[in-house]
Amino acid sequence: MKLPALLPVFLLLCSESRGSEASHPKPPACRYPPSQWCRSLEIAIECKVQKQCMELNATRPNRAVPPVSVSLYYETLCPACRLFITQQLFPTWTMLQDIMAVTLVPYGNAKEVSSGNSPYTCQHGEPECKGNLIEACIINITRHSALQIISCMESAANVLNAAQPCLQLYAPSVSWASVDSCVKTGLGDRLMHTNAVMTRALNPPHTHVPWVTFNGEYTEENEDKAMSSLFQLVCQLYKGVKPPVCTGAPVKLNRSFC
Repeated sequence: MKLPALLPVFLLLCSESRGSEASHPKPPACRYPPSQWCRSLEIAIECKVQKQCMELNATRPNRAVPPVSVSLYYETLCPACRLFITQQLFPTWTMLQDIMAVTLVPYGNAKEVSSGNSPYTCQHGEPECKGNLIEACIINITRHSALQIISCMESAANVLNAAQPCLQLYAPSVSWASVDSCVKTGLGDRLMHTNAVMTRALNPPHTHVPWVTFNGEYTEENEDKAMSSLFQLVCQLYKGVKPPVCTGAPVKLNRSFC
């Protein structure tokens, strides 16, 4: 009678492999998630996908054309930021990571203060200050896997509690101890100060979050487009030959801010 409990797992495995099983053999399990299989030759060899990664690299856009630079200024517990990361930024990056470069700046509407138990005050209280700090450390340590981890955290019911399991899922070679050390030492404070400086330097100054710049510039027109269909905007802004996925129909979502 335990068979029904296994059915969702079976269906999930089927849905993940259906599109590629005809042309590519299913690779054996390895300790890296599929999104990282082609990140380096060593990982490709371990996961036995060298041939598939070589084919993928052969179809990537011309790197002589710079990718679209997308910088997100946000705060970890802002509902609108969480929605933008999980429903716009991460899905768009998943499909267009070859033509876009993402910079995450967790700080948002926080303020640096010279007194008190914490050097910062945050719009959504002390838990958000801690969340900003944890995500700043994760971004600094994990680099290539950062957006996947942050999206995993922001999609969870409890952002802070999800930090360690999301790190283990998307960056298994990175120890939680390294993140914890960053949070509890001066490195985390320096990272947060850097984010504060970057946020204060915005021109025009930010008035809400999420605040998104493209190639270092902010315009209300691009913000409107990004909040309704970031995917379509990145395809539009890319100056090189558009990847085939850009020919799909856009899906527009409602916008919100903090």
